[in-house]
Amino acid sequence: MTGGQVTLDRRPVLRGIDLTVAEGEVLAVLGPNGSGKSTLVRSLLGLVPLSGGTTLLYGVPPARFRDWWRIGYVPQRLAVGGGVPATVREVVLGGRIARQRRFRRTSAADRAAVAAALEAVGLQDRAGDPIHTLSGGQQQRVLIARALAGEPDTFVMDEPTAGVDAASQQALADTLATLVARGRTVVLVMHECGPLEPLITRSIVLRDGLIVHDGPPPEAVGVHARPGHDHVHPHGPQERVPGWTP
Repeated sequence: MTGGQVTLDRRPVLRGIDLTVAEGEVLAVLGPNGSGKSTLVRSLLGLVPLSGGTTLLYGVPPARFRDWWRIGYVPQRLAVGGGVPATVREVVLGGRIARQRRFRRTSAADRAAVAAALEAVGLQDRAGDPIHTLSGGQQQRVLIARALAGEPDTFVMDEPTAGVDAASQQALADTLATLVARGRTVVLVMHECGPLEPLITRSIVLRDGLIVHDGPPPEAVGVHARPGHDHVHPHGPQERVPGWTP
Protein backbone atom coordinates (compact mmCIF):
# COMPACT_ATOMS: atom_id res chain seq x y z
CA MET A 1 0.00 0.00 0.00
CA THR A 2 1.27 3.45 -0.92
CA GLY A 3 -0.27 6.61 0.52
CA GLY A 4 -3.36 4.67 1.59
CA GLN A 5 -6.26 6.79 2.78
CA VAL A 6 -9.73 5.70 3.85
CA THR A 7 -12.60 8.00 4.78
CA LEU A 8 -15.77 6.55 6.29
CA ASP A 9 -18.81 8.70 7.10
CA ARG A 10 -16.68 11.75 6.31
CA ARG A 11 -14.20 10.74 8.99
CA PRO A 12 -10.58 9.94 8.07
CA VAL A 13 -9.81 6.41 9.26
CA LEU A 14 -6.49 5.86 7.48
CA ARG A 15 -4.27 8.81 6.71
CA GLY A 16 -1.46 8.16 4.29
CA ILE A 17 -0.38 4.57 5.02
CA ASP A 18 2.76 3.21 3.38
CA LEU A 19 3.09 -0.52 4.02
CA THR A 20 4.74 -3.43 2.22
CA VAL A 21 4.41 -6.98 3.55
CA ALA A 22 7.32 -9.19 2.52
CA GLU A 23 6.96 -12.85 1.59
CA GLY A 24 7.44 -15.10 4.62
CA GLU A 25 6.88 -12.26 7.06
CA VAL A 26 4.71 -12.56 10.18
CA LEU A 27 3.31 -9.07 10.67
CA ALA A 28 1.30 -8.03 13.71
CA VAL A 29 -0.98 -5.01 13.29
CA LEU A 30 -1.45 -3.54 16.76
CA GLY A 31 -3.25 -0.55 18.21
CA PRO A 32 -6.22 0.51 20.36
CA ASN A 33 -9.86 0.26 19.33
CA GLY A 34 -10.67 2.75 16.60
CA SER A 35 -7.08 3.11 15.44
CA GLY A 36 -7.84 1.68 11.98
CA LYS A 37 -6.40 -1.85 12.28
CA SER A 38 -9.28 -3.78 10.71
CA THR A 39 -9.86 -1.06 8.13
CA LEU A 40 -6.21 -1.35 7.12
CA VAL A 41 -6.29 -5.09 6.42
CA ARG A 42 -9.66 -4.84 4.67
CA SER A 43 -8.41 -2.05 2.46
CA LEU A 44 -5.27 -4.07 1.69
CA LEU A 45 -7.59 -6.79 0.35
CA GLY A 46 -9.81 -4.34 -1.52
CA LEU A 47 -12.78 -4.93 0.81
CA VAL A 48 -12.84 -1.27 1.83
CA PRO A 49 -12.28 1.26 -0.99
CA LEU A 50 -9.41 3.70 -0.72
CA SER A 51 -10.17 7.40 -0.89
CA GLY A 52 -6.53 8.02 -1.78
CA GLY A 53 -3.39 6.06 -2.58
CA THR A 54 -3.01 2.58 -4.06
CA THR A 55 -2.80 -1.03 -2.92
CA LEU A 56 -1.60 -4.14 -4.74
CA LEU A 57 -2.02 -7.86 -4.12
CA TYR A 58 0.95 -9.74 -5.51
CA GLY A 59 1.52 -6.78 -7.82
CA VAL A 60 -2.09 -6.53 -9.01
CA PRO A 61 -4.82 -4.05 -7.94
CA PRO A 62 -7.56 -5.85 -5.94
CA ALA A 63 -10.19 -5.16 -8.62
CA ARG A 64 -8.15 -7.16 -11.14
CA PHE A 65 -6.77 -9.79 -8.77
CA ARG A 66 -7.99 -13.29 -9.60
CA ASP A 67 -5.75 -15.66 -7.64
CA TRP A 68 -7.81 -15.51 -4.44
CA TRP A 69 -6.66 -19.02 -3.49
CA ARG A 70 -3.35 -17.38 -2.54
CA ILE A 71 -4.97 -15.47 0.33
CA GLY A 72 -6.71 -16.99 3.34
CA TYR A 73 -8.79 -14.36 5.11
CA VAL A 74 -10.11 -14.86 8.64
CA PRO A 75 -12.65 -12.13 9.50
CA GLN A 76 -13.57 -11.10 13.03
CA ARG A 77 -16.70 -13.18 13.16
CA LEU A 78 -18.78 -15.65 11.18
CA ALA A 79 -21.88 -14.39 9.41
CA VAL A 80 -24.58 -16.95 10.18
CA GLY A 81 -27.61 -16.34 8.00
CA GLY A 82 -31.04 -17.90 7.80
CA GLY A 83 -32.19 -20.77 5.63
CA VAL A 84 -30.83 -24.28 5.86
CA PRO A 85 -28.11 -24.28 8.55
CA ALA A 86 -24.65 -25.15 7.27
CA THR A 87 -22.55 -27.70 9.10
CA VAL A 88 -19.05 -27.03 10.35
CA ARG A 89 -17.63 -29.21 7.57
CA GLU A 90 -19.57 -27.30 4.90
CA VAL A 91 -18.31 -23.95 6.16
CA VAL A 92 -14.70 -25.18 6.17
CA LEU A 93 -15.16 -26.66 2.70
CA GLY A 94 -15.94 -23.10 1.56
CA GLY A 95 -12.23 -22.42 1.90
CA ARG A 96 -11.61 -24.70 -1.08
CA ILE A 97 -13.89 -22.79 -3.49
CA ALA A 98 -11.17 -20.52 -4.84
CA ARG A 99 -9.18 -23.65 -5.77
CA GLN A 100 -12.06 -25.40 -7.52
CA ARG A 101 -13.16 -25.15 -11.10
CA ARG A 102 -16.76 -24.20 -11.65
CA PHE A 103 -19.16 -27.15 -11.30
CA ARG A 104 -16.34 -29.47 -10.22
CA ARG A 105 -17.36 -31.96 -7.55
CA THR A 106 -15.61 -32.09 -4.20
CA SER A 107 -12.43 -34.12 -4.62
CA ALA A 108 -10.47 -36.38 -2.33
CA ALA A 109 -7.90 -33.58 -1.98
CA ASP A 110 -10.66 -31.20 -0.85
CA ARG A 111 -11.92 -33.65 1.76
CA ALA A 112 -8.40 -34.32 3.02
CA ALA A 113 -7.66 -30.58 3.33
CA VAL A 114 -10.90 -30.03 5.27
CA ALA A 115 -10.19 -32.93 7.62
CA ALA A 116 -6.65 -31.68 8.28
CA ALA A 117 -7.89 -28.14 8.93
CA LEU A 118 -10.54 -29.32 11.39
CA GLU A 119 -7.97 -31.44 13.21
CA ALA A 120 -5.60 -28.46 13.40
CA VAL A 121 -8.20 -26.40 15.27
CA GLY A 122 -9.49 -29.32 17.36
CA LEU A 123 -13.00 -29.46 15.90
CA GLN A 124 -12.94 -32.74 14.01
CA ASP A 125 -15.55 -34.13 16.39
CA ARG A 126 -17.95 -31.25 15.56
CA ALA A 127 -17.66 -31.54 11.76
CA GLY A 128 -21.28 -32.59 11.25
CA ASP A 129 -22.81 -30.12 13.73
CA PRO A 130 -24.77 -27.06 12.55
CA ILE A 131 -22.50 -24.03 12.75
CA HIS A 132 -25.00 -22.03 14.80
CA THR A 133 -24.74 -24.53 17.67
CA LEU A 134 -21.11 -23.61 18.31
CA SER A 135 -19.91 -20.97 20.74
CA GLY A 136 -18.38 -17.73 19.49
CA GLY A 137 -14.86 -18.99 20.18
CA GLN A 138 -15.56 -22.25 18.37
CA GLN A 139 -16.97 -20.37 15.38
CA GLN A 140 -13.75 -18.36 15.27
CA ARG A 141 -11.82 -21.62 15.11
CA VAL A 142 -14.05 -22.71 12.20
CA LEU A 143 -13.09 -19.53 10.34
CA ILE A 144 -9.42 -20.32 10.93
CA ALA A 145 -9.99 -23.87 9.67
CA ARG A 146 -11.70 -22.50 6.54
CA ALA A 147 -8.61 -20.44 5.77
CA LEU A 148 -6.29 -23.39 6.49
CA ALA A 149 -8.31 -25.65 4.17
CA GLY A 150 -7.64 -23.32 1.25
CA GLU A 151 -3.87 -23.88 1.63
CA PRO A 152 -3.06 -20.26 0.71
CA ASP A 153 0.30 -18.54 0.47
CA THR A 154 -0.77 -15.68 2.76
CA PHE A 155 -3.00 -15.69 5.82
CA VAL A 156 -4.73 -12.47 6.91
CA MET A 157 -6.34 -12.91 10.33
CA ASP A 158 -8.42 -10.18 11.94
CA GLU A 159 -8.21 -10.74 15.71
CA PRO A 160 -8.07 -14.55 15.48
CA THR A 161 -7.67 -14.96 19.26
CA ALA A 162 -10.59 -12.75 20.32
CA GLY A 163 -12.94 -14.78 22.51
CA VAL A 164 -10.79 -17.91 22.10
CA ASP A 165 -9.57 -19.74 25.21
CA ALA A 166 -5.90 -20.03 26.12
CA ALA A 167 -5.57 -23.64 24.97
CA SER A 168 -7.01 -22.80 21.55
CA GLN A 169 -4.71 -19.78 21.28
CA GLN A 170 -1.71 -22.04 21.89
CA ALA A 171 -3.03 -24.52 19.33
CA LEU A 172 -3.30 -21.67 16.81
CA ALA A 173 0.27 -20.62 17.62
CA ASP A 174 1.49 -24.18 17.01
CA THR A 175 -0.38 -24.38 13.69
CA LEU A 176 0.95 -21.02 12.53
CA ALA A 177 4.48 -22.05 13.51
CA THR A 178 4.22 -24.97 11.09
CA LEU A 179 2.92 -22.70 8.32
CA VAL A 180 5.64 -20.12 8.94
CA ALA A 181 8.27 -22.87 8.76
CA ARG A 182 6.90 -23.65 5.29
CA GLY A 183 7.40 -20.05 4.21
CA ARG A 184 3.84 -18.81 4.49
CA THR A 185 3.14 -15.11 5.03
CA VAL A 186 0.92 -14.12 7.97
CA VAL A 187 -0.74 -10.79 8.81
CA LEU A 188 -2.38 -10.66 12.25
CA VAL A 189 -4.63 -7.90 13.59
CA MET A 190 -4.27 -8.05 17.36
CA HIS A 191 -4.69 -6.19 20.62
CA GLU A 192 -1.97 -8.18 22.34
CA CYS A 193 0.42 -10.78 20.98
CA GLY A 194 0.03 -13.48 23.64
CA PRO A 195 1.34 -16.93 22.63
CA LEU A 196 1.77 -15.75 19.02
CA GLU A 197 4.52 -13.29 19.94
CA PRO A 198 7.45 -15.69 19.33
CA LEU A 199 6.30 -16.07 15.71
CA ILE A 200 6.10 -12.34 14.96
CA THR A 201 8.93 -10.99 12.84
CA ARG A 202 7.61 -7.43 12.58
CA SER A 203 4.89 -5.29 14.10
CA ILE A 204 3.25 -2.01 13.28
CA VAL A 205 1.22 0.07 15.70
CA LEU A 206 -1.61 2.26 14.45
CA ARG A 207 -2.93 5.32 16.23
CA ASP A 208 -5.54 7.65 14.75
CA GLY A 209 -5.07 6.11 11.31
CA LEU A 210 -1.30 6.54 11.25
CA ILE A 211 1.59 4.08 11.69
CA VAL A 212 3.44 5.24 14.80
CA HIS A 213 5.69 2.20 15.21
CA ASP A 214 7.27 -0.22 12.73
CA GLY A 215 9.63 -2.83 14.14
CA PRO A 216 9.72 -5.48 16.89
CA PRO A 217 6.55 -5.85 18.99
CA PRO A 218 6.53 -3.11 21.64
CA GLU A 219 6.43 -4.17 25.26
CA ALA A 220 2.82 -4.68 26.31
CA VAL A 221 1.46 -2.29 28.92
CA GLY A 222 -1.93 -1.66 30.51
CA VAL A 223 -4.92 -3.89 31.11
CA HIS A 224 -4.53 -5.91 27.88
CA ALA A 225 -1.07 -7.04 29.01
CA ARG A 226 -2.26 -8.56 32.24
CA PRO A 227 -2.03 -12.35 32.47
CA GLY A 228 -5.34 -14.06 31.84
CA HIS A 229 -6.90 -11.04 30.14
CA ASP A 230 -9.39 -12.01 27.45
CA HIS A 231 -10.29 -9.23 25.06
CA VAL A 232 -13.87 -9.60 23.93
CA HIS A 233 -15.81 -6.76 22.37
CA PRO A 234 -18.47 -6.31 19.69
CA HIS A 235 -17.19 -6.29 16.15
CA GLY A 236 -18.37 -4.78 12.93
CA PRO A 237 -20.12 -6.72 10.19
CA GLN A 238 -18.16 -9.27 8.26
CA GLU A 239 -16.72 -8.16 4.93
CA ARG A 240 -16.75 -10.48 1.95
CA VAL A 241 -13.77 -11.38 -0.18
CA PRO A 242 -14.47 -11.48 -3.94
CA GLY A 243 -14.71 -15.06 -5.09
CA TRP A 244 -15.30 -16.34 -1.56
CA THR A 245 -18.41 -17.80 0.03
CA PRO A 246 -18.59 -17.13 3.79
